[in-house]
Amino acid sequence: MLVARVVPDVAGIDKAFDYVIPPRWATTVSIGSLVRVDLNGRRIGGWVVGLGADPPAGIQLRAVAKVSSAGPSAEVIELAEWAAHRWSGRLATLLKTASPDRMVPVIPRAPDGADPALDGVEEFAAAAFGRPGVTLVRLPPGADVHAFVLAAAATGDAVIVTPSVGEARHHGATLRRNGGRVYLAGRDFSQAATAGSVIGARSGVWARVRKLSAVLVIDEHDEGLQEERNPTWHARDVAIERARRAGVPCVLVSPAPSLSALAVADHLISPSRADERRGWPTTRVVDRRKEDPARGSLFSPQLVDLVRSGRRVLCILNRKGRARMLACAMCGELARTGDGTGLMSEIEGALQHEATGETRPLVCAVCGATKLKRIRLGISRAAEELSSLVGEPVAEVSASAEGLPPNRVLVGTEALLHRAAAADAVAFLDFDQELLAARYRAGEQAMALLVRAARLVGGKQKGSQSEILIQTRLPDHRVVRAAVRADPGEFAAEEAAIRRAAGFPPFGALAEISGAPAAQFVEPLQSRLDVDVLGPRADGRYLLRTENADHLAEVLASAVRPKGRLRVAVDPPRV
Repeated sequence: MLVARVVPDVAGIDKAFDYVIPPRWATTVSIGSLVRVDLNGRRIGGWVVGLGADPPAGIQLRAVAKVSSAGPSAEVIELAEWAAHRWSGRLATLLKTASPDRMVPVIPRAPDGADPALDGVEEFAAAAFGRPGVTLVRLPPGADVHAFVLAAAATGDAVIVTPSVGEARHHGATLRRNGGRVYLAGRDFSQAATAGSVIGARSGVWARVRKLSAVLVIDEHDEGLQEERNPTWHARDVAIERARRAGVPCVLVSPAPSLSALAVADHLISPSRADERRGWPTTRVVDRRKEDPARGSLFSPQLVDLVRSGRRVLCILNRKGRARMLACAMCGELARTGDGTGLMSEIEGALQHEATGETRPLVCAVCGATKLKRIRLGISRAAEELSSLVGEPVAEVSASAEGLPPNRVLVGTEALLHRAAAADAVAFLDFDQELLAARYRAGEQAMALLVRAARLVGGKQKGSQSEILIQTRLPDHRVVRAAVRADPGEFAAEEAAIRRAAGFPPFGALAEISGAPAAQFVEPLQSRLDVDVLGPRADGRYLLRTENADHLAEVLASAVRPKGRLRVAVDPPRV
């Protein structure tokens, strides 16, 4: 008698149960199979995560009620078990991500004959896959990454991960035109499990393939590769672990590599300085410290000239309505925390940083003046004023709007950068909101915005019409300097020093604890010398910090979880 260990797809249950496999399904069930079983008086779905011999004597097991579909491979099951521990989440959630979009009764037979040969594989891209371990490739924003997609597929059955489904479809279609056998993750589950490479968004890293030959992650810095729901796994880190287990090369590609990728890379491939400069557009910086904050205008003379130039311009402002910040009326400096990394607001007659609780009188830290002016910002107002300045309608683009209006000048949040296909110029109306955001990854996230803007307008080789305009009161910030010099490496070096001093990832590990029982959960951890408990914040959230991710996973696994809705977010992207 064959026994299957089944993980049920039931919220609140994170353990496996044993069931007997009826003889008629003995040759059908394998590790990863999706089955139906009876549990607590109802029939539910689940995954087979183990197979064994006869049950212990004297124990009567229930039988598997139905075999529904093929599912993740044994290799992916083991990877999911590792990830569930690494990100302190439910195994069933990850198995659901790794399962087909629709039922697959049986994996078809592999096609006869050798895999088709691919045309046009470039030597420099193929070389990246000829090295063991993790290879990190820094490419200018304007460079075509498809050479690496082609090189990955040429290795055999590769897993290729992109930040979005749209990009996956684009690269997949191009790859097929080159003669490649490639399938879309999830939708083409059965074909991908039989032969060829698979490409997809972040969930594609869990794809079932015949025999993994290589893993490629495009734009590893992109936040779209991290799951926002629990467990908050990151496709880059899962890809690295999957490749390591399989003993195959893992290649990460990015114009501005994250510190996490730089910390684990065995090899770094960078372009020449000349090529990198050509791949970035001209970046102009408008120093707004000498402007009168009382005027509250979003539009410098340089910006006005740009929008009146007849070019297609995207204006980015990551604030809706009329959000506020403070600037000194005398010297124009922003009201910032003592270390200069965060914005302070006026709360109960004093300056305060909400996240850290830092407080000081309403005095400029630079010149000592006591008169601070509020700067009002908002997309709606920006669109109205720009229309008056340009003398033509300027469209406001919201994240929920369908399609882009045909207007030459558009104003919107960063969602506009994701929705537009191209532009002549991108203007960041208030980049300080990104640079001084109350997040330890604010610098990397600001660099990511500049990368996306650079791709829309193209590099210097496109011509003098392409440019990025940054309005800021922090013209010497490391992000701004890196963009002007087209040197993400310079930014990474400075950012690493700051992170290392603070013990933030990748030089430490973080978990955000929230929910009604958060205080009860962290209370026993307060006395541990190997865990820093930070908080609570005003909203009741805590941060746990340890020396590395493995240690954090052990701490969270050993902690007692109280009853109630508790959220544990490991490596949250916006804390």
